[in-house]
Amino acid sequence: VQLQASGGGLVQSGGSLRLSCAASGRAYRSYSMGWFRQAPGKEREFVAVKSYRDSRTYYADSVKGRFTISRNEARDTVYLQMNSLKPEDTAVYYCAASPYYSYSDITSTIKYDYWGQGTLVTVSS
Repeated sequence: VQLQASGGGLVQSGGSLRLSCAASGRAYRSYSMGWFRQAPGKEREFVAVKSYRDSRTYYADSVKGRFTISRNEARDTVYLQMNSLKPEDTAVYYCAASPYYSYSDITSTIKYDYWGQGTLVTVSS
């Protein structure tokens, strides 16, 4: 599975952005697709994921109610719609693919086999 993330940029606090992750590879649809982020000087953290098994979505508490993950199977693309952005959302965002589907696995960085190159989101105050 190859992943290509895009859509990052500079936005003011309260604004919106939509990130895209284009996937290729025959096994793509058997992977749960997640978004993670890494701010300067911090560890990579879970943001959102959509399970391939039952299409359930999970979100980090810090983004719940503001971010939405979706998957367009026809376009082999996963999106992260980010609304009401805050300066603390500033980070490099990565999409990733995991062969697992349980909550405990797909919210953990170590359970992901494939990663995109990252796209920078900067939220100004």
